[in-house]
Amino acid sequence: MSTTDTPTEPTADIGLTGLAVMGRNLARNIARHGHTIAVHNRSTEKMTSLLEDHGDEGDFVGSESMADFVASIKQPRAVIIMVKAGEATDAVIDELTPLLDEGDIVVDAGNAHFEDTLRRQQALEERGLHFVGMGVSGGEEGALNGPSIMVGGSEHAYETLGPIVEDIAALVDGTPCATHVGPDGAGHFVKMVHNGIEYADMQLIAEAYDVLRNILGREPAELADVFREWNEGDLDSFLIEMTADVLAHTDAATGRPFVDVVADAAEQKGTGRWTVQSALDLGVPVTGIAEATFARSVSGHVEQREAARAVFSQTSDTPGVEDEEQFVEDVRAALYAAKVVAYAQGFDQITEGSNQHGWDVSPGDLATIWRGGCIIRAKFLDRIREAYEAEPDLTTLMTQEYFSKALRDGEAGWRRVVVAATQAGIPVPAFASSLSYFDALRRDRLPAALIQGLRDNFGAHTYGRVDREGSFHTLWAGDRSEVDA
Repeated sequence: MSTTDTPTEPTADIGLTGLAVMGRNLARNIARHGHTIAVHNRSTEKMTSLLEDHGDEGDFVGSESMADFVASIKQPRAVIIMVKAGEATDAVIDELTPLLDEGDIVVDAGNAHFEDTLRRQQALEERGLHFVGMGVSGGEEGALNGPSIMVGGSEHAYETLGPIVEDIAALVDGTPCATHVGPDGAGHFVKMVHNGIEYADMQLIAEAYDVLRNILGREPAELADVFREWNEGDLDSFLIEMTADVLAHTDAATGRPFVDVVADAAEQKGTGRWTVQSALDLGVPVTGIAEATFARSVSGHVEQREAARAVFSQTSDTPGVEDEEQFVEDVRAALYAAKVVAYAQGFDQITEGSNQHGWDVSPGDLATIWRGGCIIRAKFLDRIREAYEAEPDLTTLMTQEYFSKALRDGEAGWRRVVVAATQAGIPVPAFASSLSYFDALRRDRLPAALIQGLRDNFGAHTYGRVDREGSFHTLWAGDRSEVDA
């Protein structure tokens, strides 16, 4: 049932404003689960089209004005905002909040920067309102059929939102893929890192494809079969499944493999950059995510790439492969090992962010809700969940028994793939940086000792010693004696 008549009494359990594809699908999902939802959009056409096309899917209450929209929602009101992050979100909040009452809940379900969420939460709290930053992953299909939902905000707000959010989320083994992550900006922070991990995951898959195609000379359709086979094992995931689907697709207009007619300049909406910027602020190395983000930037610098191609010829020294099936297995092992590193780094960032902001985020809960609905859903998230259940204060996923075995088992093939790619002139920034991170963690001595010596020499920045406590400085411009700093 749907109506555009303003009811004399509020009838909606929740409201949603912003009816582009994601908002429209989320509203339909809520209505399908038996919750009466008020819907509104700045342009009335999108609201009326939703009611005309899908009004029979549940109970919708459409309103042309923001005032009527707010009036149609039961108190304490919960209003979801689904508009473009940034100024558009602020504009909706500014229009909405004067119409709300103390105790009402404003939910930003867009891809907002968590620092914007912190700012908005503080501002609305001063007005007696609850502000929720809610990460929603799964794209258009997830929004409609069950996303993964990361809610940040007060416990009071989640008491109201929880039953609806858990109703509409994806289900895995009977468990909703939704949770209260923590207060204020926690939800949008973990969604940001989720997207950063997604960047790394996709870059690693792309590098695996590139190496296999250019070293083995296999066509995309053949490689689709490889990815389908991988999806039957430890690499079982939504992205591997989608990779096989994309590689198998033929362009109708040209008859060529679809992947060959797509421009090779990857776009991004900012969450990868935010993840890297945040990691730098937190002092957490997320090398796989960073290289994946920079790889997209490189792909977009078309003029520089054209200029470089005009000057430098492509490497023609493609290494011969005696055992192709072994090489395919090497790439699979490298992909899995590098994926472990990327996820470990992402969870490290979440843990450090939680510690610095006092959010008390549970990594195991995130692994649980990321098993379904979201873009990075994968079989091995069950392993991550089990790891954190067994050891909540795990220092790094890489040392947990299952993952350390995967790294050991994959190490030799991982190295062979990076060497072969380097010899062939195939860029593998995510594979290589993840391998370097793995090597750095287990190295007895790092060249950082020399860096500290240099810093002390040119800037008197001091250094520590391995044989006694304290900070020290060498009088480099004097007699080179050492003094306590």
